Amino acid sequence: MSQALADIRVRIADAEARADRPTGAVTLVAVSKTQPWEHIAPVLDAGQKVFGENRVQEAMERWGDRREGLELRLIGPLQTNKARDAVAFFDVIETVDREKLARVLAEEIQRAGKAPRLYVQVNTGEEDQKAGIAPSEADAFIAACRTTYGLTVEGLMCIPPFDQDPAPHFALLKAIALANGVEKLSMGMSDDFEIAIEQGATSVRVGSAIFGRRDYA
Repeated sequence: MSQALADIRVRIADAEARADRPTGAVTLVAVSKTQPWEHIAPVLDAGQKVFGENRVQEAMERWGDRREGLELRLIGPLQTNKARDAVAFFDVIETVDREKLARVLAEEIQRAGKAPRLYVQVNTGEEDQKAGIAPSEADAFIAACRTTYGLTVEGLMCIPPFDQDPAPHFALLKAIALANGVEKLSMGMSDDFEIAIEQGATSVRVGSAIFGRRDYA
């Protein structure tokens, strides 16, 4: 798995070069969700410091006593009743997607006196089964996060439909970011991260290409 990690790092660097972007412009988020520790440990030992998790409780159980020196990102949907734990535990929450959640996060950030970096998730394919704000509502939602709830929106995140060319979805996310003065773009996974880098991704979320196929049993 450390070799797989090295291969991904080379591919990221090559994609940065092809896009005429500086080396190191893109952060690799290793998606450790559902992975057993024996798969994660070699990647950690190889120097990977940024990991993505889908569920708050699973992440806390996995990383609670291994937290120091790492950056942990929540990349799965966040229920409002888990917001307090998420604010306390994660460095980045990438899935802010509705006003109720924005309000609760604002309350928890005020209570905790600390704020994770926040990304708005945009459902670029407008798929019913996926979380995320609709593209047509993104400008107003970002504005509400900032003005109504006092949140700092660092970035945007998307997951394109699996059966479509991802490039237009990445381009759409970038356009929304530019229109709203948002600097960071979390886009691209194992099958399409090089396309995402060409389209301006600042972080890519890679799981199976590093850790192998997940066992969801």
